[in-house]
Amino acid sequence: MEGDLRIGSVSARTVSFRFDGEMLTAREGETLAAALYAQGRRTLRTSRDDGGPRGAFCFMGVCQECVVSIDGRLTEACRTQVHEGLIVESVR
Repeated sequence: MEGDLRIGSVSARTVSFRFDGEMLTAREGETLAAALYAQGRRTLRTSRDDGGPRGAFCFMGVCQECVVSIDGRLTEACRTQVHEGLIVESVR
C-alpha cells in the first residue's frame, strides 16, 4: 500500500501487542522500534536528566535511546522482535 511504513514481508502474519496499555498491531518479525515508528509512536521513554522525550535514533542498538520495559527488564526496542501478546511499557 502506498504510504505504508511497514518493514518486512507484506505476507507476514499480523500480531497484536500492547504499548503503555494500548493494543497495537505489527507484522511478525518486525522490530518493536519499527512497528512503533510506523504507527506514529516517537516517544519511547523520557530522559532522567531533563524529562525530555527520547525514542528510536540509530535503529541498530548502539545509542540506547529506544530503551523500553518488557517483563520488568530494560531492553532496546530496535533489537526486539514483535510477537503476539508482547507487553511493552515506556520508561519514565
